[in-house]
Amino acid sequence: MQGNPKLCQTDECKNSNTRFLVPVAASIASLTVIVVVLVLIFFAIKKTKLKVRRRSPIAKSVILTKKKRFTYSEVEAMTNNFERVLGEGGFGVVYHGSLNDPEHVAVKLLAQSSTQGYKQFKAEVELLLRVHHTNLVNLVGYCIEEDQLALVYEFASNGDLKQHLLGESHGVALNWANRLIIAMETAQGLEYLHIGCEPPMIHRDVKTTNILLDENYQAKLADFGLSRSFPIGVERHMSTNVAGTPGYLDPEYFQTNWLTEKSDVYSFGIVLLEMITSQPVIQQSRKKPHIAEWVGLMLKRGDIENIMDPNLHGDYDSSSVWKALELAISCVNPSSLRRPSMTQVVSELKECLVYEDSKKGRKSDMDSNISLELSTSFTVVMTPHAR
Repeated sequence: MQGNPKLCQTDECKNSNTRFLVPVAASIASLTVIVVVLVLIFFAIKKTKLKVRRRSPIAKSVILTKKKRFTYSEVEAMTNNFERVLGEGGFGVVYHGSLNDPEHVAVKLLAQSSTQGYKQFKAEVELLLRVHHTNLVNLVGYCIEEDQLALVYEFASNGDLKQHLLGESHGVALNWANRLIIAMETAQGLEYLHIGCEPPMIHRDVKTTNILLDENYQAKLADFGLSRSFPIGVERHMSTNVAGTPGYLDPEYFQTNWLTEKSDVYSFGIVLLEMITSQPVIQQSRKKPHIAEWVGLMLKRGDIENIMDPNLHGDYDSSSVWKALELAISCVNPSSLRRPSMTQVVSELKECLVYEDSKKGRKSDMDSNISLELSTSFTVVMTPHAR
């Protein structure tokens, strides 16, 4: 061809061009596949890293504190390889430990592969790092090492309140004045959570096993794994999944899923009834299995003697007892609007102590009018089980 003398028109030349184009096209296709695969791998790795960061955000963002961070080997050493068990719950096992002898601590170790336990661990760390009150258990330190999570608390040498009410402490039963003081101190801890924190906190698991007693029998509210905070600027309730312990669980919260600080008030009322009676919260052998219903029945019969813990041997001021009973009943009112605030509870318990302190030289006298008022106004809804 004159216009393009180098143009190949033969079959041999055409076949040569085809052999050249096929591998080029194949190479381009292979390269495209490789690029797509690399992009997918990149996003998969990025997503995995994001999940890891979401799994343990407390390691970098929350735990910015002077509290000591322990290694797992240090936790093993302080507990003597987890030799002595103090208790066990949904979160994991609590062990006795020693830092600088004779400084004793309690070490709560997260159970392996416990998603709920991790959530409780995170909630407890976040709360204890920003709250400080003499009636809340103090956080000494923590451990975050791969999958090993642990909290290190101050040690309460006298165990929990439940042990003393059941007679498992191998000591003298708590007298009425000491019970009132423990109740008041617990109420003060809850009052601080409700109005002293920003944002305010709800414990959600107030019960006698979560009230610890130190060497001076000072009450320390513990176990904040279920605690929830209210964002600032919203109403004083939130909709959330029901959580708590059967028997102590607020029936209104159970029915509506609306959580308020009055849910803690209800649980505290159950605790107060336990302290008055030393009866189990739920006992199927009773005519009324739940303690609140049982106390209500006893009050309607005017049977105050069978309500009171026999281990007290009648050593209490009757006015103090009636006031405490009246307070407990108001706390377990089915309607949260009719329950007192924890500030009111603290004030009422202080009055109970005034009555108790002034009992000497004054003859005790049961007030039948108060008995009648309590029995006619008492209404209880059976506490549901946690879902």
